Amino acid sequence: MTDKTMYDQCNEHIHLYVLIQMNDGSQIDGIVTDVDQENVHLAVPIDYSQENNSYDHRVFWPGYGGFGYPGFGYPGYGRRRFNRLILPLAALTAISVLPWY
Repeated sequence: MTDKTMYDQCNEHIHLYVLIQMNDGSQIDGIVTDVDQENVHLAVPIDYSQENNSYDHRVFWPGYGGFGYPGFGYPGYGRRRFNRLILPLAALTAISVLPWY
């Protein structure tokens, strides 16, 4: 497929959960967040069962109160659910919509 055709297809699938097939045969699922003339931007779900999570090694303490800044000294926002991934349009061979469930 040409880059222009793949650009048009990716543009039609913005904010949808898709399965993308690459030239090397690998497949990636994610949500199309943006498309430019050379790349497609995806939000790819994180699989925590296979991830080496560095957050598990950090220790958060309740901190000291009274500094006037909300959230100072308290734990972060929790785990991220998606990673950003940018793929070149030239490496894509197919894109299809997946159901959310």
